[in-house]
Amino acid sequence: MNAELEYSIMQHRASELRRTAAEHRRVREAVKSVRAERRHRSVFAKFLAS
Repeated sequence: MNAELEYSIMQHRASELRRTAAEHRRVREAVKSVRAERRHRSVFAKFLAS
């Protein structure tokens, strides 16, 4: 295969991997913030109930 074509394909694949990793990070951060928010809410609810 042509070296330039291989390089182009490799660059495209790396770009896809970076995009997927960034999306995965955003999802993990969103899940983490929802969990933290839920945890704070329950602590706050316990405080109000006491």
